[in-house]
Amino acid sequence: MVEYHISQIFYSDKKANQQVDNLLAKEGIQRDRNLDYTCGIYTNDDTLVASGSCYYSSLRCIAIDSDYQGEGLMNQLISHLINFQFERGFVHLFVYTKIDTAKFFLDLGFYQIATVGNQLVFLENKKDGFTSYLQTLRQNSPKSKNKKIAAIVMNANPFTLGHQYLIEQSLKENDYLHLFIVNDDSSLVPFEIRKKLIIAGTKQFNNIYYHQTDSYIISRSTFPSYFLKDEEKVIRTQAELDIEIFIQIAQTLGISARFIGEEPFSQVTNIYNEVMIQTLQQFGIDCIVVPRKKIAGEVISASTVRLAIQQDNFQLLKKYVPQSTFDYFNSDEAQSTIKKIKASVDVIHY
Repeated sequence: MVEYHISQIFYSDKKANQQVDNLLAKEGIQRDRNLDYTCGIYTNDDTLVASGSCYYSSLRCIAIDSDYQGEGLMNQLISHLINFQFERGFVHLFVYTKIDTAKFFLDLGFYQIATVGNQLVFLENKKDGFTSYLQTLRQNSPKSKNKKIAAIVMNANPFTLGHQYLIEQSLKENDYLHLFIVNDDSSLVPFEIRKKLIIAGTKQFNNIYYHQTDSYIISRSTFPSYFLKDEEKVIRTQAELDIEIFIQIAQTLGISARFIGEEPFSQVTNIYNEVMIQTLQQFGIDCIVVPRKKIAGEVISASTVRLAIQQDNFQLLKKYVPQSTFDYFNSDEAQSTIKKIKASVDVIHY
């Protein structure tokens, strides 16, 4: 009788990781580079027959060797990963899986949020998770009909005159703006500070509705490549997933246009924007690319602002950010954020 045991696979274990790569390839799965935990199920002769991984609050790269399916290994693997996630504080979980394995997760109490063609299904373990999020958005939105409504999804790490300009341009053409603030706290400037600076820098507008993205738009659960450099194919797939979720939000709120800034620097954002332009048009949603605001011929970017902070170049900082952002970085409150930016080995967004 075959006996199985489960073990963590460490990043430094090249042999074990090669076995994982081989297993995933055999089962038609591309390995995600953005993983923070991987485990494997082995036979008593140390043959790897199943593997699964996590990244932040999501489960990823789950595969059972086709020669060993029907042995109950999937249940053992998923139970282990869920327990691991619960132990480190993640109770609202998300799963990326292939179309043909989605049913297993549905049977385990996961619920479908979105699909990407015939490649990927994205699920969560809360029955009313996404539905409740949409309901919250409805409650915090204008009730007027026959209005032109736009959306912007913004990280603002930190909020600059470029971000302010993008918002201003969107409101020139629309009655209302839904401003989604990325609240995944993996940016150098913490979410609560980014939110505070966005609101302070847009107080002159009275037709903006502010929302958090939670784990549904550009988060480490849905789109880690936004935060970490990755292969183009992976970026495109994750962009398609993120945009599929946004389309459901847009249809709920009556959003007819999404405004984005032209991206001369970031590979990830460029790919994301390209996919978004192609996809939104198919659903009758305009995607408006606004040229970046320039000062003295130089494009404003959050990366340049972070570099200025890192180099104590407050003269340049003052040129590129609203007064409210500049005042924050000159305050005692900002010292921990400045310290974090100065300690970063790479303040440039990919």
